Amino acid sequence: MDLAVRKESLERFGVENLGAVHENLPPARLVEASVRRREGMICEPSGALVVRTGKRTGRSPKDRFIVEDDLTRDAVDWGAVNKPFSSEAFGRLLEKAAGYVENLEEVFVVDAHAGADERYSLNVQVVTEHAWQALFARQLFRRPDKGELDRFEPEWTVISMPGLLMEPEEDGTESETFVGLDFSRRVVLVCGTRYAGEIKKSIFTALNFVLPTEHNVMPMHCSANVGEEDDVALFFGLSGTGKTTLSADPERRLIGDDEHGWSDSGVFNFEGGCYAKTIDLSPEKEPQIWGAIRFGAVLENVAMDRRTRAVDFTDASITENTRVAYPLEYIEGAVPDGKGAHPKAVLFLTADAFGVLPPISALSPEQAAYYFLSGYTAKLAGTEADMDSEVEATFSACFGAPFLPLPATTYATMLSERLREHGARCYLINTGWSGGAYGVGERIDLSATREMVRAVIEGRLDGAETRQHSVFGLNVPVEVPGVPTEVLDPRGTWPDKDAYDEQAKKLADLFRENFTKFEGSVTDEVRNAGPQL
Repeated sequence: MDLAVRKESLERFGVENLGAVHENLPPARLVEASVRRREGMICEPSGALVVRTGKRTGRSPKDRFIVEDDLTRDAVDWGAVNKPFSSEAFGRLLEKAAGYVENLEEVFVVDAHAGADERYSLNVQVVTEHAWQALFARQLFRRPDKGELDRFEPEWTVISMPGLLMEPEEDGTESETFVGLDFSRRVVLVCGTRYAGEIKKSIFTALNFVLPTEHNVMPMHCSANVGEEDDVALFFGLSGTGKTTLSADPERRLIGDDEHGWSDSGVFNFEGGCYAKTIDLSPEKEPQIWGAIRFGAVLENVAMDRRTRAVDFTDASITENTRVAYPLEYIEGAVPDGKGAHPKAVLFLTADAFGVLPPISALSPEQAAYYFLSGYTAKLAGTEADMDSEVEATFSACFGAPFLPLPATTYATMLSERLREHGARCYLINTGWSGGAYGVGERIDLSATREMVRAVIEGRLDGAETRQHSVFGLNVPVEVPGVPTEVLDPRGTWPDKDAYDEQAKKLADLFRENFTKFEGSVTDEVRNAGPQL
């Protein structure tokens, strides 16, 4: 695409005078540009590019807005997550961004796809002032071939200008940082933050609006893999539950690690890469991720010795949220076309630090809707500032509330319909604590969890005898091949049974309190599928 066409594609945002435009550069040239511009450094021995994102080392949810207009006014679930921003004010910010872009000596542009299924794929154009962010976008989104690039027309545009700081009183923002989505203009504006995850998650949010409303495709915040029998499995779970670890199974092929759609023909990856956490990363625990850290990968906020260029994955002095971005083909055996059949198994992962939930439970369709809407896990002291106790429950609807513009029940209904239509097995897997809460009990053994997951996927628990949990009503298998039977009964692992009962009641109360916001919009069957005291 020549500069005239590129200029025309940006004119609708008010950009008239462009400096040097670097479009669709290969990874090597983007790495060279990043080093030349002192944006990052190459580490030893992997050759990955190491960058720092400065003040913002994670997403900025309080600074994220959706433009309220005729398209979104009655559709978006407005509230603390989806905050409204006027179309007029957003237009003024676009003008401000256009003036900023015109004063840049260099601009980097990446044309890419979001969605492996061509019927639902979005053409995404990323415009940024940083070469390393262009590299991030190139590696994380799906990469068009030359023929597709020659006829590429953007449907959505992400304008990422970290150096453009907002003025809250003048611009109507919460701070100097602004992340805004305009579904009518089909543009994302990211300003005042270098954290590249905002680029990726903004398009995920767009897909979470477009796919259900326009195509009846269910968007999902989950990982997916497939075995030799074409047996696709989905893994939902919040941070720390083992989603990446359990889906990265050397005996199966990875479809994707974070964002997928479920259409009438099966599942498909939204992305062309992975964005994995690296804190305490080791070749023993995460061999696939470790092997993907090579030239072309981007390490975000990973501590590095500037003299030796050696990185330290155990160092959290910059942030706990250290990350690596790399293309999917860096994972051995990954599914290149990013597609799979309808899932045979759907697994909800939770790290229950209260030590209450069974390590494995079979879910009815109604229970699946209840626990999907709940999106439960537990966070531990030290993971967030100002925690009031050692363990706190976390509920994130559909295991991805920050990225859902529509009401959560929209996505839960779509999941229930698909589970029934395709007969997928649905299980709740607790990767958290047993024998007591965090600080007393022990983390459930990873090898045992892997055996449970494999038993579910392979259908070895179909028709198995179960017993019902006395508080949560979950159906717990009496036996799982390769797993000690005593592990399957959480109450039995506690030395003090009364203490377990008290803890179970406490967690059940938290579930019930959280679910009150859904009670008016779900059926009696779903409402009653949770814990019953």
